[in-house]
Amino acid sequence: MILIVFDLDGTLIDSRRDLTDSANEMLADYGAPPIGEEAIGRMIGSGAGELVRRALAASGVNVALEEALPRFREMYDRRLLENTRPYDGIPELLEALRERKVPLALLTNKPLQPSLRILDAFHLTEYFPFRLGGDGPWPRKPAPEGIRHLMASARAGATETLLVGDSIIDVRTAQNAGVRMCLARYGFGFLDVPAAELTGDEWMVDAPSDIAAIMNSLSTGSGG
Repeated sequence: MILIVFDLDGTLIDSRRDLTDSANEMLADYGAPPIGEEAIGRMIGSGAGELVRRALAASGVNVALEEALPRFREMYDRRLLENTRPYDGIPELLEALRERKVPLALLTNKPLQPSLRILDAFHLTEYFPFRLGGDGPWPRKPAPEGIRHLMASARAGATETLLVGDSIIDVRTAQNAGVRMCLARYGFGFLDVPAAELTGDEWMVDAPSDIAAIMNSLSTGSGG
């Protein structure tokens, strides 16, 4: 059986607006102008600290990360679910995979508690018996230790594991762990994926509904 490991932001949920509004509220406190939503989307994927660092640098704000990061986290926690929603088709996809008894895991660089708050709000937590956030004991993506821990928990080997994500961080994670990769072109992280870093073996999907069909390809051993 194939283990499917899902990224969260930009793959299961569209959180870009709430992350953008939180980053811009933080910047406004330092007298900086707002950054566009698409630009913020390119900064997401490596955790809140990296998002804040990039936003400060792009705005020319000379503030220590240790000061700005807690402020951003408080602002984001306050608006965590204002605009964030699952992508269209995600609930139906997860239910279809559960009916096929496909084991699912969550691997995100977002801390686990707010990740589960989001999934809980849309009744999606139950689909993921295996979960790992960026505040867990393993290095964050693109380091392979986190996904390998999930694979061990599900008793799945590299050839039996598919990582679904939208960003170059996810691509590098899959490459580092030696697992198959499905790149979600509908996610905001795809805008910043360098074509030169792709091997050509990745599956590409334009909607969550396309992911279910990949299971047939994996069962027959065909490529992306």
